[in-house]
Amino acid sequence: MDFIHLNEMQFYGYHGALAEETVLGQRFTVSVSMAVDLAEAGTTDDLSKTVNYAEAYSVVQSIVEGEPVKLIETVAERIAGKLLEDYKTQVSGVRVLIVKPDPPIPGHYSSVAVEIERGRLS
Repeated sequence: MDFIHLNEMQFYGYHGALAEETVLGQRFTVSVSMAVDLAEAGTTDDLSKTVNYAEAYSVVQSIVEGEPVKLIETVAERIAGKLLEDYKTQVSGVRVLIVKPDPPIPGHYSSVAVEIERGRLS
């Protein structure tokens, strides 16, 4: 299987369970890997046979910068679901990693994150 990776995209959103997260907002780093058969795109040089990176970026951006939710788990599910829906014929599976570099919780750590992997039901 082949993969398309959109690595460490940076966005600013208002997701979080704590009040200050929904008021002040924070940075989010998102990486997405999409399972795609790239053979035909690679041999024909035809963009319609693959996933347009700019369009996929816009999908992720609209969700992360869009309607606030409490959990980044929810953000990850929305991203995975939308990419699978929008690219029905190209994408057979998707992995989404969302990192909160600066969550407002005490302690010493570099970040908190969730990662999910979703595919098509047979």
